[in-house]
Amino acid sequence: MSSQWILEEAPAAPDARIAYGPGPHHFGELRLPPGKGRHPVVVAIHGGFWRAKYDLAHLGHLCAALTASGFATWNLEFRRIGHEGGGYPGTLEDVALGADFLRTLADSHPLDLSRVVFLGHSAGGHLALWLGARHRLPPGVSLRGQDPLRPRGIVSLAGVADVTRAYELGLSDNAAEALLGGSPLEVPLRYQRSSPAALQPLGVPQVLLHGSEDDTVPVAMSADFSARGRAHGDEVRCVVLPGAGHFEVVDPRSREWPQVVEAVRSLL
Repeated sequence: MSSQWILEEAPAAPDARIAYGPGPHHFGELRLPPGKGRHPVVVAIHGGFWRAKYDLAHLGHLCAALTASGFATWNLEFRRIGHEGGGYPGTLEDVALGADFLRTLADSHPLDLSRVVFLGHSAGGHLALWLGARHRLPPGVSLRGQDPLRPRGIVSLAGVADVTRAYELGLSDNAAEALLGGSPLEVPLRYQRSSPAALQPLGVPQVLLHGSEDDTVPVAMSADFSARGRAHGDEVRCVVLPGAGHFEVVDPRSREWPQVVEAVRSLL
C-alpha cells in the first residue's frame, strides 16, 4: 500500500484545536487518550519543507494512532514560507512558542510534562531536533526563549537534520535557502542558529528513523548526524528502515509504524 494516502484522506478530528498565539497559524491540535492521570505527550511537527502549501492535516493520522497507543499528542501548526512572517525567524519562533505552550495546556489538561517527546517528519524533523537543541543557543538570543521546555527525547522521522547540507544538496528546489533567506555564505549566523547539526551535542536522547530508499531527504543525512552526535557524546541512534521511502514513517498502516511507536516509548 502506498503511504501517499495520508496526504489524501482526512484524519479523525482532534479533541480540541487550541490557539497558542495571536496569529491565524498559531494553533495546535490536542488529542488525549482515555483514562485518568497525567499522560505522556508527543509534540508533533509536520513536514512540507517549511512551505505554506503543506499544513498539519496529514500528520493527524500519526497523532491519532499515537494517541490510541496511550500518548497525548499536540500537533503544531506554524507560519511557513509564503505566510506573512514565515521563514526565518518566524517559523522557528512559532514552534518554540507552541512547544512552550504545553505548560499552559497542562494547567487544564492531564499532561505529564516530565514525559515529553518532540517528534517531527522531514522539515518537521529539523524543527523537532532544533526545539530540543535551542537551549544551546546563547542567553539573550530571541530564538532561545527565556526557559525552553526540555523534552525527555526527540524522534526525527526522515528529518532534515543538517540545514547547511540541505542547502548544498538543493533539496526541494532550494527550500533551505528560502527558509533562511540566503546561502550559508550570505547569512551564516542564521544557519548556525537554526541547524541542529550546528548545535550538536544536543544533550538530550534522540532516535532518527529513515527509510533506505528515501528520495526526498537522503538517509545519509540522519546517519551522518547520528554519528557526529555520538562522537560529541550524545545519546543518539539511527534506525535505517530497509526498503522504506519518505512517507512510511508517518503512515500508521505501514510495516514500519511499530518502530516509530517503539522509538517514542524507548525515550519515555
